[in-house]
Amino acid sequence: MKDHFFLAFSNLRRRGLRSWLTMIGIFIGIAAVVGLISLGQGLQGAINEQFEQLGKDKIIIQSKTIGPPGSATSEKLILTTKDLEAIKNVRGVESVVGMLMKTSFLKFKDESKITFAIGINPEDISIFSEMQNFKVIDGRNLKKGDGFKAIVGYNNAVDEKIWKKAVEVGSTIEIEGVEFKVVGILGKTGDPYNDAGIYVPKETLREVLNVNDEESEIIAKTQSGFNPSDVADAIIRKLRQERDEKKDQETFNVQTSEQLLTTFTNIFGIVQAVLVGIAAISLVVGGIGIMNTMYTSVLERTKEIGTMKAVGAKNSDILQIFLFESGLLGLVGGTIGVALGIGLGKSVEFIAATALGTNLLRASISFPLIFGALTFSFLIGTLSGVLPAMQASKLKPVDALRYE
Repeated sequence: MKDHFFLAFSNLRRRGLRSWLTMIGIFIGIAAVVGLISLGQGLQGAINEQFEQLGKDKIIIQSKTIGPPGSATSEKLILTTKDLEAIKNVRGVESVVGMLMKTSFLKFKDESKITFAIGINPEDISIFSEMQNFKVIDGRNLKKGDGFKAIVGYNNAVDEKIWKKAVEVGSTIEIEGVEFKVVGILGKTGDPYNDAGIYVPKETLREVLNVNDEESEIIAKTQSGFNPSDVADAIIRKLRQERDEKKDQETFNVQTSEQLLTTFTNIFGIVQAVLVGIAAISLVVGGIGIMNTMYTSVLERTKEIGTMKAVGAKNSDILQIFLFESGLLGLVGGTIGVALGIGLGKSVEFIAATALGTNLLRASISFPLIFGALTFSFLIGTLSGVLPAMQASKLKPVDALRYE
């Protein structure tokens, strides 16, 4: 076995250029698969962390609207303060908070942007901090009695991240032409939406935007000892009654944080499988390339095979030599592909962190991933060489020696 391995390795070295060209399909495919899976695992882990932070006892209520929150044109399709009050009275609900998110025209210094302004009640800041990892790193948080005050996400305070000039505590930002004084800067959360947010008192935002009692999103926290799914069902029944809607015709969505995570995981799993499947096509191409190379090798080395058989080599010896060669092509190509895939994943993670300011997109490199990729590439190479190896092993010594 040892001699067969070194003979196969020597044959591949002798055909260096052809071997490298043969491996291109393998290492491109493995690099794409490793890169996509590592990024997928990293993103899944980051999302899991976000939901763990949100907590299993949270229930999210949203309107069934097309487009961003707050863009509904029909009053029937929006949540209202009346809905929020109804949810408060549901058995098992400990507390309820609502937020107002509206596309707004913002101006800072001599720059103008269209983005979301988020209205929250200062009294609910502690709950939002618990769910969204809000932490003021400069200045203070919103407090009861604040009117035209604002706290801004981290990216607003980073030079040229959003604005050319960094926002500071004491700066003035205009929302729809109305001035708000910045009283606090939030720490970096890694979520681009939160890090770019402008948070102001909800009632003040209603006044500025001329919005009555709309709630873009409502979050309920369940009491200890209650099952969030049971409480969510109770909220659905209560809202149906309040909004006079029939079952399966609701204009709102009610989901627990675990249900949201399950939904995301299922959808993301399908998307990732499709992407990996597309990337794996190059592995099939690489396997065909190995098979073609091995068939060519059999033809080129027909006399050599005849000589080995003439001096006592068995069919199994010839078979092993050629299987070792094809397996080595797959393994070496897989090793290069794993290295490229790790580099690809880490590069995307670095670009996401520096250019987008998010740590949600990160590469998760694990031993099972590396081992699985190497094993798979070795099997692809070995299986691709089975037919050529069988052909070589069945050659008759006399016919092989006479082959021109």
